[in-house]
Amino acid sequence: MRRRPRLRRSRRAQRWALGIVLFLLGAAAFSLFRAYSSILAYPDRPVVVAGDETTVEIPRGTSLSGTIARLVKAGVLPERDATYFRLYVLHRGAAGKITAGPHRFTPDMTAKALLDELTRRPQAPSIRVTIPEGRNMLEVAALLEQAGLGERAAFEAAMRDPKLAARLGVPANTLEGYLFPDTYRFRRGAAPEAILAKMVARHRQVYADLVRRHRKSRKALERDLGFDDHAIVTLASIVEKETGASHERPIIAGVFLNRLRMKSFRPKLLQTDPTIIYGCTVPIRKSQACKSFEGRIRRIHLNDPDNPYNTYRHEGLPPGPISNPGRAALEAVLAPKKTRFLYFVSRNDGTHQFSQTRAEHERYVDLYQRKNAVGDGSADGAKEP
Repeated sequence: MRRRPRLRRSRRAQRWALGIVLFLLGAAAFSLFRAYSSILAYPDRPVVVAGDETTVEIPRGTSLSGTIARLVKAGVLPERDATYFRLYVLHRGAAGKITAGPHRFTPDMTAKALLDELTRRPQAPSIRVTIPEGRNMLEVAALLEQAGLGERAAFEAAMRDPKLAARLGVPANTLEGYLFPDTYRFRRGAAPEAILAKMVARHRQVYADLVRRHRKSRKALERDLGFDDHAIVTLASIVEKETGASHERPIIAGVFLNRLRMKSFRPKLLQTDPTIIYGCTVPIRKSQACKSFEGRIRRIHLNDPDNPYNTYRHEGLPPGPISNPGRAALEAVLAPKKTRFLYFVSRNDGTHQFSQTRAEHERYVDLYQRKNAVGDGSADGAKEP
């Protein structure tokens, strides 16, 4: 009879022990549930604590631990989250996908957004450069150098490389005429060939669009004058250099085409100063007369038969383009203004006076040029030395 109290005490102890075990199991389960819920919610929880946008450079070859250390040091990732973030990256299998370079982090980015940024391939810094209409290839090379895209000599060498021209589909030994004037963004450190290829591609795009718009005129130029695309670009490059007034381009293109088309106009001389200047400045091989060129055309340059770009002595178009024409100049040749003008002379205000006859033209030359004792900027060779 005395042993019953012991049994009751033993059962009571067992119940207490069971209760403690159940409590501990419940607490453990609750803790695991909270931990699991926290892990599930972690990717979408804001972790970036930086007050402003922060850029962190991740060097090539940096380990996951090194990357996290840089984020913590930069104040992007809280130190308390370093372990969580490391486990998250490993869970995603993204430890080997973190890219080198600059990465930008904004306030309140989530862990997922943070990892997405780290695995994004950073874009190389780009350089913006504008190439104006009418610049020759040496001037384009200088502009590219000034923009910080490379050495001028490297660009010039690429522009003069016949093999590169052939690869890019340019029907000449240089890229002159096909470096389309536009505003570009080039990747810093890009090779000269890649930069020039983009400019040539832009030319081809614009030119193809213009030909689609002016198919009949394009065919007429080929039928009447034997013009191919290179000839059109060449004439457009001259038109580009002759005037900066947009409304005059189709008229000036028409003047040159009239000289080439009209049987009564002989010899078929375009007589334009910019071609002489080009021949005396851009080609590697220059005539003896061009070696004395100092920026002003003189009688020796007008009479120079050894300059293939001298359109006062050589009939028809020069050997190739003398500048890189823009869309308006190309369209002026494909859609010229129909007139009977054969001459034009500068009014010294950026515009020109047009004439049908030589006598009429000479009167305007006297009025605008000889009277003022300045050189004639006309297209007929009536130039005062």
